[in-house]
Amino acid sequence: MKLYFTPGACSVAPHIVLEELGLPFELVQVDLKEKKTETGEDYLAINSKGYVPALQLDNGDLLTEGLVISQYIADLKPAENLVPSSGEARYQLQSLMVFISTEIHKPMGSMFNPKQSADARASTETLLNKRLTWIADTLGNNDYLFNNQFSIADAYLFTVLNWAGFVEFDLSPWPTLQAFSARIAERPATQAALKAEGLI
Repeated sequence: MKLYFTPGACSVAPHIVLEELGLPFELVQVDLKEKKTETGEDYLAINSKGYVPALQLDNGDLLTEGLVISQYIADLKPAENLVPSSGEARYQLQSLMVFISTEIHKPMGSMFNPKQSADARASTETLLNKRLTWIADTLGNNDYLFNNQFSIADAYLFTVLNWAGFVEFDLSPWPTLQAFSARIAERPATQAALKAEGLI
């Protein structure tokens, strides 16, 4: 498999999942501004959506969308239980993943835009305050988001929360989320992914 990534982007989440499962894979860095890979390939010819992550499978097919990629990777080693194999539990985890994607990832990511107006920023922060309060309440006193065991949702939430420092969004109102981020950061797989991407 080949994971197309940009350091610190949402591609960190499937990268962590790959490391957690000890699966063989190749990393290919993408310059999102130039739409070029580190070897000079036209990234748009690989992934016409133009963003990361993308996962090239061993059969040559391409998967896109981070939450789908993480689920696919987790399914390669079902015994590790990073995603439930079936039943309601699987859908409950998918619900968490979609929530993180639409209600936290998108607004947090929008604050990277230097052209975002002050009014838009204020509106985004108001929304994030509500969404982060919900996810913090969901986490509660648990170490992990789902069934209190590490899952793909933890890798994804960690990745998105990690952007807060870059966009100057204060997470101090949610000490449980700060503790969660620190806990996930200490996992060997997270350390390996961050080191490989030059983030630590």
